[in-house]
Amino acid sequence: MPELQLLRAEHAPALLAFERENRAYFAASIPDRGEEYFARFDQRHRALLAEQEAGVCYFHVLVGAAGEVLGRVNLVDVSDGGAELGYRIAEQAAGRGIARAAVREVCGLADVRYGLTTLRAATTLDNAASRAVLARAGFTVTGETLLSGRPGVVYLRSLED
Repeated sequence: MPELQLLRAEHAPALLAFERENRAYFAASIPDRGEEYFARFDQRHRALLAEQEAGVCYFHVLVGAAGEVLGRVNLVDVSDGGAELGYRIAEQAAGRGIARAAVREVCGLADVRYGLTTLRAATTLDNAASRAVLARAGFTVTGETLLSGRPGVVYLRSLED
């Protein structure tokens, strides 16, 4: 299984490769990041690290045995004991339970390390794999939404027992 690591500066080259290699795959189910994202990747990476240092976001990468990034699992907009969960897994790693394991691990970190009590997430209705990951990780449907104009579902998970 890949190792979940908190994002660091030295992840930048592997993370950029991950985003480029999986761009078309991701665009089939989530909005494309656009050319600007790739053109300003280094600047954006530094900004993410600054947000993480400030405690408003926690960015994680799934690192394979060869140092390649196989996924991302992020907690963003941290406030009032909650955060938004987002994740993406490389096409080559999809369907192997990696997303499920990584989301569960980040939920544990959100509770124990980051002191959060609730997580929110959303996915499009046509993303059955993502909906299954969230359901298996203990998220419950709380409503509907639009994600870049596409019908979606909103989820919530309490981290308090």
